Amino acid sequence: MGTVVDDAASVEFHAFFERHYAELSRLAYLLTGEADAADDLAADALLALWHRWDRVRAADHPVAYARGVVANLARTRIRSAVRERRRVALFWSHREERTENPDIAGVVDVQDALRRLPFRKRACVVLRHAFDLSEKDTALALGISVGTVKSQTSKGMAELQKLLGGQGVPQRVHAVMAPRAGQSGGRNR
Repeated sequence: MGTVVDDAASVEFHAFFERHYAELSRLAYLLTGEADAADDLAADALLALWHRWDRVRAADHPVAYARGVVANLARTRIRSAVRERRRVALFWSHREERTENPDIAGVVDVQDALRRLPFRKRACVVLRHAFDLSEKDTALALGISVGTVKSQTSKGMAELQKLLGGQGVPQRVHAVMAPRAGQSGGRNR
């Protein structure tokens, strides 16, 4: 059972939410470029504002405060993505890139399709298929669960199949990303 003050704060916050949620979501999208993350960032920002609502409502410009929270959350998300990409790049840079009779067009197509995948799916597909890591090792490298690795790899391969079009695409992807001469093969599942 809430007090009159709690009810008034709740009504005031609800009105603030209704007026500014779409704007905060749009700001998050423009900062991150990720449509699926924009709503989450806006919701996270509004949750943080609710926990400090007494301070926020007393501020001269509560919307400016809310925008600052969204910007900070977006910055944190971008930094996290950059760190994740750097970890994957470390794996990538240590590999010798020589093959006999490479299918240059196939390699370019697969690399282009990989770039179009969301980062986590791309990272799972690359670590599992290009680097031959087990699901457990991929999960450790990315800081995610084995189940997430399984689902993201499966979804990533399905998206690659759509992007590359046609039958036999998974074999084409595997062939392009197959271990190079002198590298060990055989993933542990």
